[in-house]
Amino acid sequence: MIDFWMATGLLLLAALSFLLIPVLRERHAQQEEDRTALNVALYQERVAELQGQQEEGMLSAEQMQSGRAEAARELLADTEGAGPVRHSRLGKTLPILAAVLVPVLGMGLYLHYGASDKVELAREFARPPTSLADMTQRLERTVQAQPDSAEGFYFLARSYMAQERPGDAAKMFERAVALAGRQPELLGQWAQALYFGSDKQFTPQVQALTDEALKADPKEVTSLGLLGIAAFESERYQMAVDYWTRLLAVLPEQDPSRSALEGGIARARDNLGGRATQPVAAPAEAARLKVRVDLAPALKANVQPTDSVFIFARAVSGPPAPLAVKRITVADLPAQVELGDSDAMMPQLKLSNFAQVQLVARVSRAGQPTTGEWVGRSQPLASSNTAQQALTIDSPDK
Repeated sequence: MIDFWMATGLLLLAALSFLLIPVLRERHAQQEEDRTALNVALYQERVAELQGQQEEGMLSAEQMQSGRAEAARELLADTEGAGPVRHSRLGKTLPILAAVLVPVLGMGLYLHYGASDKVELAREFARPPTSLADMTQRLERTVQAQPDSAEGFYFLARSYMAQERPGDAAKMFERAVALAGRQPELLGQWAQALYFGSDKQFTPQVQALTDEALKADPKEVTSLGLLGIAAFESERYQMAVDYWTRLLAVLPEQDPSRSALEGGIARARDNLGGRATQPVAAPAEAARLKVRVDLAPALKANVQPTDSVFIFARAVSGPPAPLAVKRITVADLPAQVELGDSDAMMPQLKLSNFAQVQLVARVSRAGQPTTGEWVGRSQPLASSNTAQQALTIDSPDK
């Protein structure tokens, strides 16, 4: 903002010059007038002196005329170049007062009605963000500066979802819908945020939003995926298969989530078949990994007890999204945790759906699961492994 205020100062100086230059010119004219009056007085004094010398008989008439001519020439030489006297109609007080009030009033009006915050935001967005938290903070300032920007609320909501803050995301999606209208994709994402923000409770509001979204667009992907999840969680496996099959039909062939979605459909069909032969059997959890997490001794001086530690498993071959996640703090280390199907955010992304996984533990001072300062990674292992795994956080997170 320094260059902005420098440019503002230069503009103010240019504006003040139009007010102050007439005052300075008037002062110069006054000086010229005073000098001319002094020269005239000296001329009259010289003529009086010559007349006195003539009366005393010291000068002849010719010498008297010569002396007067010489004094006249000196007067003309001293007053040559002096312009006519200018008189200001406004006087000096009003221009000087205006010179003071113009910048003061101008700055006051700009600070009240101007857009310095938007100028600063534009400059900030010209630089790439350093982290997801940095991007979120920028978006938060954007919606404060531009409360009528539907795009700002939408991207802030997506950022909150990436940070696993679905409750906050739902509020931002609601604001985006109020500004941009009830577009199917916005309704679907709003419903998804409400669902995860209420601990996977399929409320009447969620049902109404997904119904409205699919009525306007039967291929709205977020609503189809969400309805499949809700059906699977409530053991309505046939409905889950139907919704996910519809979703699979509209996804591009190169979409990375297709494999996970196909795994979810297969899992739902297996559960549907098992229910037919064993209707009273409760589904058993197919995968549970036991992990002991510790921090390398060399790093203990580089972390704080309140730093977050994210422990998660991800597929070796499959989507990059975590299959199961737990969160603790550095103060809890060393710690023993279990990662299982119940820790999954989505039923199609469960440990039991993937043969091999990798364990990761990340220290993040900003509380972000995707970026941090230090990390530890395991070698690939089977998701059905029952032996306790040791995981040490010992490397910079790059």
